[in-house]
Amino acid sequence: MRLATFLRPLALVLAGLATTAVSPALIADEQVVVYSARNEQLIKPLFDAYEKETGVKVRFLTDKEGPLMARLKAEGANTPADLLLTVDAGNLWQAAESGLLRPFESSALEDGIPAHLRDPDNHWVGLSVRARTLVYNSDKVDPAELSTYAALADDEWQNRLCLRTSNKVYNQSLVAMLIAEQGEPEAERIVRGWVANLATPPFSDDTAALQAVAAGQCDVTVVNTYYLGRLLRDSPDLPLKIFWPNQQVEDSGVHVNISGAGITRHAKNPDGALKLLEWLASATAQDSFAGENLEYPARP
Repeated sequence: MRLATFLRPLALVLAGLATTAVSPALIADEQVVVYSARNEQLIKPLFDAYEKETGVKVRFLTDKEGPLMARLKAEGANTPADLLLTVDAGNLWQAAESGLLRPFESSALEDGIPAHLRDPDNHWVGLSVRARTLVYNSDKVDPAELSTYAALADDEWQNRLCLRTSNKVYNQSLVAMLIAEQGEPEAERIVRGWVANLATPPFSDDTAALQAVAAGQCDVTVVNTYYLGRLLRDSPDLPLKIFWPNQQVEDSGVHVNISGAGITRHAKNPDGALKLLEWLASATAQDSFAGENLEYPARP
């Protein structure tokens, strides 16, 4: 499987804590506070394992990436957050550009995570990789019909395509890849073609789009691979198959993106946050990303 290398340009362009009589510095040393755009069911097992291994308590707040970054801005120096965990290189870039993250130095992260999955200015690091690829109904589609993301704009796919809403960053980043590779006019033509070929209104999430393909409402969709893995884990007989697009396109490949994290600018426990970040990049935690979350580990 060939992977698109857009992450480099994309990265470059693109309730309060209870107070007690205990010293605030001591409280900070004993726990790390994480603002997370990843769902609790995905991150809690990791944080529980870290606490069991180190004795350090991880407290976390989950929300969408936009509200979390707005909260960090509003809280300023008063934020309890030590670490921001979110999806998409674009969100991480925006957090760094907005002054919400501080740079860090870590030989463990430099050794463990490839350079193209780390911010060149060391404000954030990728922790897992996801591929956004094509999934088709194997009862209705010959895989020989499929080729590229752009080809889904062709007339032959009229009333056969399902997509997730563009309100989510996943499709926004896919379009950013198209712009980087083919230019804005061609990317606009492709997206307009996708819209013209929709068999249904856009779905709120990837799982709903996959279920529509399986039910025969449409023939093909574009999703992150782990959504398919989770669906097939529960319903292995669904007629859904992966197709890796753009394999014959020069300087292209499957669109990939990351989830990652950075230490907040006003972290009360930056050392503890860095230790947690290094642990999340360790072989143990990376195996969990691959095994439990069905994502690709960032660590080779």
